[in-house]
Amino acid sequence: MSGHYQPKGPVGAFVNTLEEGIIAFLLGAMTLLTFTNVILRYGFNSSIIWSLEVVLTMFAWLVLFGIAYGFKVTAHLGVDAITNLLPPRPRKIVAMIAALLCVFYGVLLLKGCYDYWAPFADLPPTSGRWFPTGFDTSVRSASFFETDQIPMLSWLRFLEDWVNYGERYSKMPRLIPYTMLPIAGGLILFRIVQATVRIWRNDAASLIVSHEAEDAVAEAALLNRDT
Repeated sequence: MSGHYQPKGPVGAFVNTLEEGIIAFLLGAMTLLTFTNVILRYGFNSSIIWSLEVVLTMFAWLVLFGIAYGFKVTAHLGVDAITNLLPPRPRKIVAMIAALLCVFYGVLLLKGCYDYWAPFADLPPTSGRWFPTGFDTSVRSASFFETDQIPMLSWLRFLEDWVNYGERYSKMPRLIPYTMLPIAGGLILFRIVQATVRIWRNDAASLIVSHEAEDAVAEAALLNRDT
């Protein structure tokens, strides 16, 4: 697998462009906020007090969103030195076992992401140690928790009635940055299932293998030989 992904159809192209746009926006916004804060701090002895927390939040979003995107474009590193020695059929069996284990992990991850996020949204987390067996309504709501410095946006005031029982937020509730957890968990599981289907249909030889490091070493060796 080369790690290069070609979207299929207009819907696939739109989704791919949207995902890449989100990643580019997060990177750009993080860079702009950090650069602006440096200029303000060293040039005007001032700062945007909430910028560091926003940058940290965006970085967490970027990592979580990027994990799912990496599964999609097969950009994650994988060790296939042994599996490449196997004949095609045993290699596919090993790849399917690895894929199913990743699906199992994705289910656990999604459950953990939702269970952590749910109290901040005034929702009950799931019960059950491994798989959801229901909802635990005895867990206390954590919807009143706020971020440290991020200001509350006026167009999000509806959350005060929806999840905070009418109490006013002085800062943005943690619900907002933590919402990326179930979104990313769902996306990661979805992309793993997609990769598993590709292996089953013989459209891919392995789940997530990128040979970028191997290609870089080969390119460096070629340059050294030429010089």
